[in-house]
Amino acid sequence: MTIKIIRNTRETSIELSLDIKGQQTININTGIGFFDHMLEQIASHARWDLDIKVNGDLGVDDHHTVEDIAICLGDALQQSWRKLDSMQRYGQRLLPMDEALILCAVDLSGRGIYVGDLPFSRENIGNMSTEMFEHFFNTLAASAAITLHINPMYFKNNHHLVEGCFKATAYALKEALSPTTGENTTKGVL
Repeated sequence: MTIKIIRNTRETSIELSLDIKGQQTININTGIGFFDHMLEQIASHARWDLDIKVNGDLGVDDHHTVEDIAICLGDALQQSWRKLDSMQRYGQRLLPMDEALILCAVDLSGRGIYVGDLPFSRENIGNMSTEMFEHFFNTLAASAAITLHINPMYFKNNHHLVEGCFKATAYALKEALSPTTGENTTKGVL
């Protein structure tokens, strides 16, 4: 089941397609090299097909492009999980990335909440502002209507910190999206 999202604003033009039961066919071009690398990590480790084409106002900065991609990816993710016949609903991962250790937990709850603190020790990684990573996760959680907790236990390398966050999120989502038997809520609806 492939979900396609098109978003056109004065700041960005985005075409995105997501298949959460894909074969890891990944084609991403955001104009922000390091962000492409992180989005490839989440798609690859979650075992998704993900195609993203973006024309953003990167001459201004990276904010609008990152934010609008998070809105589109979150929307596609929400449409995907709401169409599943069954799912675990909850997922978690404690992920080591060299000297970094990241804890991530998700709940496909219908409530868009991000809780985390990514204490970067530098302002940029590649051509992306480090402050945009938390903004990405916050916007993704809101748009996907999921609860997302990311807690770096410790790290020394900023690249490993953020890559660990994306990979941990991928594995937590993969678990939460996996099929199960029985109800995943006592309310009867998410």
